[in-house]
Amino acid sequence: MHELSLIQSLLDIVDEYAARHRFEKVNCLQLSFGCMSCIDPKSLEFAFDVQSKGTKAEGARLEFDIRPAVIYCFSCEQEHEQQHYSGDCPQCGGRQVTLTGGTEELKLVEMDVD
Repeated sequence: MHELSLIQSLLDIVDEYAARHRFEKVNCLQLSFGCMSCIDPKSLEFAFDVQSKGTKAEGARLEFDIRPAVIYCFSCEQEHEQQHYSGDCPQCGGRQVTLTGGTEELKLVEMDVD
């Protein structure tokens, strides 16, 4: 469950920002990652609930921006967004495609703090 290490890294970032900007509490963390990045949102939330106890982020809300898979089709020379990567072009049915989006790593986009 790599979500545990992702959350620990996230909490380290929160601690660093708290020391630098002197805030006391995190209300919300906005996170972004690709749908193909093997991150399970429910596991991420569970790990956050467990690991944030006793930190400035305890009780904070997590908001996710899960980026869709994007393929480029060499047959029709078009990019297409997909919620689930199938390996086929949804427009022409071609199988000569490459994944160009949806694999983005976990990013902290914004923090709402007091």
